[in-house]
Amino acid sequence: MTEQRELTPREIVAELDKYIIGQDEAKRAVAIAMRNRWRRAQVDESLREEIYPKNIIMIGPTGVGKTEIARRLAKLSGAPFLKIEASKFTEVGYVGRDVESMIRDLVEIGINQVRQEHETQVAAEAHRLAVEKVLDKLVPPPPKNPAPETHLKYEDEDDKPAEEGAVQGESFVLVTHPGDPDPQESYRRTREKFRQMLLDGKLNDRSIEMEVADRSKLPMIEIFSNSGLEDMDINFKDMFGNLFPKRTKKGKIVVPEALRLFEKEEIQRLIDMEKVQVEALRRVEQSGIIFLDELDKIAGREKGHGPDVSREGVQRDLLPIVEGSSVNTKHGMVRTDHVLFIAAGAFNVAKPSDLIPELQGRFPIRVALKSLSVEAFVRILTEPQNALTKQYEALLATEDVRLEFTRDGIERMAELAAKVNERTEDIGARRLATIMEKMLEDISFHAPEKRGTTFVIDRKFIDEALTGIIEDVDLSRYIL
Repeated sequence: MTEQRELTPREIVAELDKYIIGQDEAKRAVAIAMRNRWRRAQVDESLREEIYPKNIIMIGPTGVGKTEIARRLAKLSGAPFLKIEASKFTEVGYVGRDVESMIRDLVEIGINQVRQEHETQVAAEAHRLAVEKVLDKLVPPPPKNPAPETHLKYEDEDDKPAEEGAVQGESFVLVTHPGDPDPQESYRRTREKFRQMLLDGKLNDRSIEMEVADRSKLPMIEIFSNSGLEDMDINFKDMFGNLFPKRTKKGKIVVPEALRLFEKEEIQRLIDMEKVQVEALRRVEQSGIIFLDELDKIAGREKGHGPDVSREGVQRDLLPIVEGSSVNTKHGMVRTDHVLFIAAGAFNVAKPSDLIPELQGRFPIRVALKSLSVEAFVRILTEPQNALTKQYEALLATEDVRLEFTRDGIERMAELAAKVNERTEDIGARRLATIMEKMLEDISFHAPEKRGTTFVIDRKFIDEALTGIIEDVDLSRYIL
């Protein structure tokens, strides 16, 4: 995936529309923010550093699409993306995670993302080299100065192939008689036969002997610290690598597993981790996205006492990270000046104005997401590529059970979801998942015995499955 796709705001919104229904204002805001990243990259370098991202606060109840918008945006851009809850952080000096840990987490995500891309690039070469290593184990090369006698001799006569191309046993040793054809040519032909058999899967039941990691327990080291280990930024594997070297032992492994281990080994050898690290840090700094959920949970101006004493302190700790500062990670210093922060919260009790003024100023764009209506629920069940109806149809099709959702059935589910959300807690589109799961519970349980059956999910079916629960407020509160 490319790091920055040149999508216009209209194209970005169209991509988001494939998975998220409604919320046009929020989609437009994030589309502009993403396009501004591309625009900034085209600006003259002297001005580029002065252009900062416009951070966004999305305000709305749970289940209306806040997280999904940010997650899909990150997928579109190929940017390192981290979702984290602001309520997990505590002020420096309190027990818990400090806000800088989210930058370290984002860097690890960036490293993994870039490494996976590099692994894909070298996968074919790694596979080729792994095949050669397996063949070296199966068909050891002949000695450079062969003895003047002998022949194609198997280590165990029972291993001798019943016919040309057949393979049994572990391996063979190739030696020659005077006057025999070129032994190297004979070895090459034999190796090619084994190569073809390996690629055809005819050697999958054979084992080869190789060095494998010794998984016996290493000495335990206890570390006492009054802060989280993520704050220490120490690579213990490097520190104790010489003290406790990697231990291996000889073992027999089936060919497919040996091939996988050799591929992994070759990938690690072929990848330049320094380049991966440099590219990952650049990508995090220039295009990283942090989705800061539950921002409303740290809003409020307390008097310095009570269980939430550190809320304002967390805001003040967040301030330099959002504004732009340098954070020390085990991969190097990371500047946060151009990381895009998308914050979200229901703000049922607190208001955005309850945030400290300095933090409010770092989130200049605010968009309100609307609660979902019956019409929106109908669209959610039918339009997205990953609609719940399509997911359940695919799941039960694996058991040869077919589901047919009728229009009136979908409308009834939407009505019930809106009704339960109104009478109990509003959890948005997540209510559809609870209703769908309860409604299809019996079909899902008996699906293995109902192969070849088609179930029509219409209004009558849904009413029979759910009416009693929907009408009982207490039951719907606890079951749906």
